[in-house]
Formats: sequence, structure tokens, C-alpha cells
Amino acid sequence: MRLRRVRTLLLFLLVSAGFAWAQKESLLIGPGDLLHLQVYDTPEMDQRARVTDAGTIPFSFLGNVNVAGLTPGAAAEEIEHRLVTAGIMLHPQVIVHVEAFATQNASVMGQVQKPGVYEIDTPRKVVDVLAMAGGLTDLADRHITIQRHGEGQPQIEYYYSNAAASALADDPMVHPGDTVIVPRVAIVYVLGDVLKPGGYPINTNNSQITALQAIALAGYANHTAAVSKSRLVRSTPSGIKEINLPIGEMQKGKLPDVALVADDVIYVPFSFVRNLGVNSQGILASATSAMIYTH
Repeated sequence: MRLRRVRTLLLFLLVSAGFAWAQKESLLIGPGDLLHLQVYDTPEMDQRARVTDAGTIPFSFLGNVNVAGLTPGAAAEEIEHRLVTAGIMLHPQVIVHVEAFATQNASVMGQVQKPGVYEIDTPRKVVDVLAMAGGLTDLADRHITIQRHGEGQPQIEYYYSNAAASALADDPMVHPGDTVIVPRVAIVYVLGDVLKPGGYPINTNNSQITALQAIALAGYANHTAAVSKSRLVRSTPSGIKEINLPIGEMQKGKLPDVALVADDVIYVPFSFVRNLGVNSQGILASATSAMIYTH
């Protein structure tokens, strides 16, 4: 008889471990979720209960137990503690299993091909959820935010690397009720006498871009350009800052390349005659209406 009880206990613990594996410890219980509650060797306590709006469930012999915001494992520990404190059991073994989630959707917003609400009934990897939304647009920033469902829950910051191995190595889960936000990438502008003037997203794997890289994306300067008079126009809290860009010297390695920041404007002048009267204010004004190249 004793051996049978030991075997039953081991089976119960294995089932409990299986539920813990299936329901990640980051998965939190919320109002409206349907829970299956089991206590080892006490079938009369086996019950199913739906979490109230107040975040509680009614439990036999204990009354209401607050479980909202807890993982299934933490909720089981709370019930075990309450059973011991109330003097009902000495060494209870409790399983809490979420049978159905009240919120079965995840929202995907921002720079994805198909923003919207997508049905997920279990936690899904963020790359899977992004795939459901058609993937990122060419103007997507790879610093992605996952806002957890429930008041006071922390948000997750995830960098969706261009390198597949890195993207899959750290791939957080999106839970039912979460919101995935993909912001727009920062833009730099290359204007003036270049092959493809316009705005260019900073979508390199390290989210950085230099002056020479930006000019290369714009197809380089035309043969009619006054390259030696190129300049960088940067808007700062203290006003507009203008920096000379000796592109020729930078290309030869005689001077270091210049790192750009969001909304920087590189202006490569036309011939000296055509360039008369072009000032920093005019350059910035032109940047606001510049076409965004995404190829």
C-alpha cells in the first residue's frame, strides 16, 4: 500500500513538472482564465474555477485566493501555503493548470506588413507572431517592444537581429493579450547632387550608419557635384549645427568617417553657380519632404 502511494506521488509530481514545462514560468494568470486545481491524494479538492475580475478564485476550505499576476507554479505555492497556514494539510502538493485563457489575441502594431489583432491561444515566439503579421517593413526599427497583458506587468525589449542565429537565440514569447510594437526606424537624408537624393533608414544590424555609408546608399555624388563643399546639417536642442564633410579626404582614409544620428542631413552641393543661396534652413526644409528609399 505504501509503495502504491509513493508511485502515485511520483506520478503526480511528474504531471506537475509536465504542466510547468508546458506553461512557461513567465506566463501569468489573468482575470477570466479558467484554472484546473488539483491536490495530491485529495480528489474532493479537485476543481475548476474561473479567475474573477478581482483576480481571485474560490477554493475549497480556503475561500477566495488571489492568483492574478502569478505564474501557475506560484499560484500552486500560494494555495499550498494557505492550506498549511489554515491547518488543513501539513504537506500539500498542488497543481494549477490554465485550461483556457480569457484573452486569446495578440496585437501587432507599427511597421509590419499587416498590423492587426491575431488569435493565439498559447504563448508564441515573437518571430512567429511577426510572421503572422507579414513580417517587418523596410522602415521597421529592429528594437521591438512587447507590452505584457495586465496592469503593472513589465515590458520586454527585443532586438530582432539581421543575423538569423542571433534573432533566434534570444526569441522571447508573446502571450495572449500582449501587444507587439514595431517602431519606425530612424532616417538620415542625403540631398543635393547625388544619384538618388532622399531619406535612408538606419536598418543596419548595429543600428548605426556613417556619412560615407549614407552617400553610398544614395549612389554617390554626380560628376557635376562640388563634393569638397559637402556638409552635414544636424538639428540639436541648441539650434542647427553645420559640419564640413571633406568626403574626398574621408574616402582616401586621411580623415575619419563621421557617424550619423537620426534626422541628420548630408548635402552635396551642385556646381558653385547653382549652389548660391542654399542655407541650412533650406536644406532641413527639403529633408522633410524627401522621398524614402527602401531598396
